[in-house]
Amino acid sequence: MSASERPERPGAGKSVTAQFPLVAPHHLVYEDLLRTAFAEDLGRAGDLTTEAVVPVDARAEGVVASRRPGVVAGVQVAARAFRFYDPEVTVTPRAADGSRVEPGTVLLEVAGPARSVLTAERTALNLLGRLSGIAALTRAVVDEVAGTGATVVCTRKTTPGLRALEKYAVRAGGGANHRFGLDDAVLVKDNHLAIAGSVAEAVRRVRDRVGHLVKVEVEVDTLEQLDELLGLPVDAVLLDNLGPELLAEAVRRVGGRLVTEASGGITPDRALAIARSGVDLLSIGWLTHSATSLDVGLDL
Repeated sequence: MSASERPERPGAGKSVTAQFPLVAPHHLVYEDLLRTAFAEDLGRAGDLTTEAVVPVDARAEGVVASRRPGVVAGVQVAARAFRFYDPEVTVTPRAADGSRVEPGTVLLEVAGPARSVLTAERTALNLLGRLSGIAALTRAVVDEVAGTGATVVCTRKTTPGLRALEKYAVRAGGGANHRFGLDDAVLVKDNHLAIAGSVAEAVRRVRDRVGHLVKVEVEVDTLEQLDELLGLPVDAVLLDNLGPELLAEAVRRVGGRLVTEASGGITPDRALAIARSGVDLLSIGWLTHSATSLDVGLDL
């Protein structure tokens, strides 16, 4: 079937995200991470400082607050970290993930055994700060491209062990998620094409291997490769390292038959120009690999 004969896919060329309530990952998703993080911090001898200074029966109350403006993500994760370390610690969230915060905004109230609060503090704040930094960076790009119709998505360039949480932080910032792992969908990239020998051969091998429910996306970096792809049974095209003018031409050739995704070097100063090309998705790795953590602190 030629490109001109293929029917338009329902929803192609339109936003691939919908508005749903933001739901944090279930604690079972990251409980092993908490266990590993606390084991790393406690080491062989435990919290030497706290055990020396703080009486065993001391109680503490305090707040976790933002020290810089930003967008918060991971409030429930931080709360779980305190409670995971010691179920006697009570935590009351005071800010919603996805909300903008200013210096001094209280994110959590914490109360319980003082030793437990102090020992769990760094692990909880590390996670809260890291996830909030990703949310803030995502929100900045989402705001930059607002009105273009493009959706901002993350990649698999995540911190090992933190993928589910970091991708949640992207959602908290108003973005959407690409693949969570290699088993989510097929993404044929340049090295796959080099081994297969051509776009058509790579797609043939994929379709012989995967089931009918598996989505297939192929990366191309020339308009010639795109033309070859348009006659093949795929769902999306990854337009890699093409400038805004070439992207606009690629979108025109696709004509709404495939989901179009731009990737490669999409920096904050280039995001709007690329979004204006008409692509459906902006795939941005630095949302997760280059975010600066939000400065948060615990004050007793």
